Amino acid sequence: MDAPSVILPYDGVLPRVAEDAYVAPTAVIIGDVVIGAHSSLWFGVTARADVNEIRIGAGSNIQDGTVIHVASRGQGTYVGDEVTVGHAAVLHACTLEDRSFVGIKACLMDGARVESGAMVAAGALVTAGKLVRSGELWAGVPARRMRELTAEEIEAIADSAGRYVQLAKSYLTAAGS
Repeated sequence: MDAPSVILPYDGVLPRVAEDAYVAPTAVIIGDVVIGAHSSLWFGVTARADVNEIRIGAGSNIQDGTVIHVASRGQGTYVGDEVTVGHAAVLHACTLEDRSFVGIKACLMDGARVESGAMVAAGALVTAGKLVRSGELWAGVPARRMRELTAEEIEAIADSAGRYVQLAKSYLTAAGS
């Protein structure tokens, strides 16, 4: 049997999770975290909002092993609607706008912003304060603009979010049976 997810208060603030959001067994959600409708946090995710806030919009997916934290001086971490965050990513005090994409094992640091319709490649390190503009692909360590995204790649961002909404629904259904 899988271990249950852990949803803990911090300093008297309990995470708020939409009824139809999926938080997988072994995920750990702490403190001032808000998770929107139809979003999913998968196995081994940690979202720790102990010294600032974490906000995750509707229809977003945070995949296995991702760590989300915040800055005590500066900002929280903000994930918009229909965002995909790949496995084992690290999000620290950054902003991911609606319908953006962060690849597997990417790392985004304090004050970094990924605009709607932008993509951060797998393994990229987006350093503090960098702006990944809409329609751009950033990759590398440190990350830099590589090229414009194709129309198909931009469409794939929305498709990815939609697939994870459906996958999360199947997990919720299975858990209810």
